[in-house]
Amino acid sequence: MLKLRLKKLGRKKKRFYRIILIDSRKKRDSKAIEELGYYNPINKDIQLNIDRVKEKIKEGAVLTKTIEYLIKKV
Repeated sequence: MLKLRLKKLGRKKKRFYRIILIDSRKKRDSKAIEELGYYNPINKDIQLNIDRVKEKIKEGAVLTKTIEYLIKKV
């Protein structure tokens, strides 16, 4: 099953996340199938390719709760 979820990057106390499409059985920071945007919680910056996200949801990808929240904010 494919999921849209966050991949953690950055360093200690300076985290940022990439929004990725990945197989649900893979680890959080494994290689992604596709990167669809990023989220920086420090300055609340969200960049997301909405068209690709909608396309992947139609294909059957599942969203995590955090990604659902971020999509509503965009």
